Amino acid sequence: MEATLDQKQGTTKAVETFYYDNAIVRNFLIASVIFGIIGMTVGLLAAMQFFWPELSFGLQYTTFGRIRPLHTNAVIFAFVGNGIFAGVYYSLQRLCKTRMFSDFLSKIHFWGWQLIILSAAITLPLGITSSKEYAELEWPIDIAIALIWVVFGINMMATIIKRRERHIYVAIWFYIATFVTVAMLHIVNNIELPVTLFKSYSVYAGVQDALIQWWYGHNAVAFFLTTPYLGLMYYFVPKAANRPVYSYRLSIVHFWALIFIYIWAGPHHLLYNALPDWAQSLGTVFSVMLIAPSWGGMLNGLLTLRGAWDRVREDPILKFMVVAVTAYGMSTFEGPMLSLKNFNAVTHFTDWIVAHVHVGGLGWNGFLTFAMLYYLVPRMWGTKLYSKKLANTHFWIGTLGIIFYVMPLYWAGLTQSLMWKQFTPEGTLVYSNFLETVTQILPMYMLRALGGTLYLAGVIVMVVNLVKTAKSGKFIPEVKAEAAPLSKGYQSPKSDGWHRRIFEWRPVNMLIWSLVAVAIGGAVEIIPTFLVESNVPTIASVKPYTPLELEGRDIYIREGCYTCHSQMIRPFRSETERYGEYAKAGEFVYDHPFQWGSKRTGPDLLRIGGKYPHSWHYYHMLDPRSMSPGSIMPPYPWLFEQDWDKETLPAKISAMQTLGVPYEDGYENDALGDAESQAMKIASELKSQDITVSSDKEIVALIAYLQRMGTDISKVDGVAEN
Repeated sequence: MEATLDQKQGTTKAVETFYYDNAIVRNFLIASVIFGIIGMTVGLLAAMQFFWPELSFGLQYTTFGRIRPLHTNAVIFAFVGNGIFAGVYYSLQRLCKTRMFSDFLSKIHFWGWQLIILSAAITLPLGITSSKEYAELEWPIDIAIALIWVVFGINMMATIIKRRERHIYVAIWFYIATFVTVAMLHIVNNIELPVTLFKSYSVYAGVQDALIQWWYGHNAVAFFLTTPYLGLMYYFVPKAANRPVYSYRLSIVHFWALIFIYIWAGPHHLLYNALPDWAQSLGTVFSVMLIAPSWGGMLNGLLTLRGAWDRVREDPILKFMVVAVTAYGMSTFEGPMLSLKNFNAVTHFTDWIVAHVHVGGLGWNGFLTFAMLYYLVPRMWGTKLYSKKLANTHFWIGTLGIIFYVMPLYWAGLTQSLMWKQFTPEGTLVYSNFLETVTQILPMYMLRALGGTLYLAGVIVMVVNLVKTAKSGKFIPEVKAEAAPLSKGYQSPKSDGWHRRIFEWRPVNMLIWSLVAVAIGGAVEIIPTFLVESNVPTIASVKPYTPLELEGRDIYIREGCYTCHSQMIRPFRSETERYGEYAKAGEFVYDHPFQWGSKRTGPDLLRIGGKYPHSWHYYHMLDPRSMSPGSIMPPYPWLFEQDWDKETLPAKISAMQTLGVPYEDGYENDALGDAESQAMKIASELKSQDITVSSDKEIVALIAYLQRMGTDISKVDGVAEN
């Protein structure tokens, strides 16, 4: 050890030698790239199925309803997630001037996370899903996620506590907020009652379930796809530009305002839905407020590059960073726009939302990850980037990919909405057939697929470039560093501000107050929906599902029908004319989980019950185009071959009783008999329509559910009976 003088204290301290762990960073980087290519390839397949439905190959494992959640989970948690961990492990060690607290915990985190991803890749195509967007994984995997996340948090917080750098840099603030908030969101949203190893029901129902899901869903975007990436922005942009962060004060305002306001914005996903007006209004108000800290952070990132714009033209890393931060600004402008009711009325349930999400995903998350990869690989392999020309090629291909992806979908979204709402002078719908609004935008779907192809091609160019870069050097598993330990009993000078003294030197304080800041909004919005009965008024005519209908609903969820169909009719004339009476909160009190949907590729199904005969549903599932010429829906032949699950039906009824669904005591013993009786009745009615099918087949259970949807509500002079 060498002696050094602490200028502020006038004491002599020993300099300690230690080694940064690059191996864990390398592992996460490689995993991010591999899963990124897989997730994007699955996404491209899903995009092509919109105009080429035969690409489901007639298999139950590759339909859009099953691979869409596979795509989102692979991109969010595998590609972006591994990228986050790589950036955090690299930057945290250097910002704290210490090795990670435990190499063992680092390895558990890495391998545990990859096993979770592998579990998702197996279960989602098998139809094992909770159907909650971005939280589709079933309860054993949810528990594993929580445990591995805690491992990551312990390793991170212990590393910060044992740091040799007194000041906790702004990037670390965002890492801490990410850890504590994602843990809170994941645990609260995924409280489920297990039925079997691969099946559970959400403990929440209907309106309450929807509110909690979008409190989670919106803030999964906020605290998994945004706050950790803001931390990475605050570290890697100054490093790559060799410039200090533009404004320290702005970073303080950005951090606290963002984490406090963001958590309130979830209800803007449910505007005009069967959610209390006060909750919708809160979501709108805080979403509009959110633009201020979001753009403050964007400007802080872009202005950090002041004086370095000449380098931006030459350096592909900085190019990726500029587009990434700009995309962050664009998507955080669109979010508040979408929270305005007049704009939301036009865009919700359309492809505009898909475009908005991908501006953030492809631009903000994707491009910042690529910039980080180009920055880290040459340094960790002790060499120079193999080819700047290839990196620039990747940049331009990727940028064109984003443009070709999002611009057609913006146009498609507006086209959809205008067609849905168009009336003739006589007051009837111009496009009464929903399919007309789908076939009109097929060229836009083709352009979207072209954009996805370009983007994926750019990633492949990057992989070639990085592999050649790594081969030209030698991996450096550990990097030697030296720093003096923190002085004990340090007294802060009077010149240091309160924020530095209270938070920037005290990581536990930062963690606790971050939790307080994010918990307030969630508590204010969620708790009243459980305690105040008027928020979810009951409707006497709404009854629990029959056992067969419950089984059919589980099949509906398994096939991912919610990815294309909503069950939420908004109080617009265009929707009530097209679908029927608008949705009421009391209709969904027995829905564990809710099925309101977030995108209409097909029509809303809330009032589908009784609209068509059994035979229509039978043939529609067997060959959609036989009933709806031009349909892009795939066939489901396995529903006619597989038997519905009789073995677990009593356990499902028992679980529903536990959740408060008012089945009679002991009904679980009679449920199977009632289900078989209803199934035989449906099979008999199908036979009268010249269709012979066994009452044991899944198609029968699915028909039972489809014919039940929305039939509990009757209309008397246009008003639902209460």
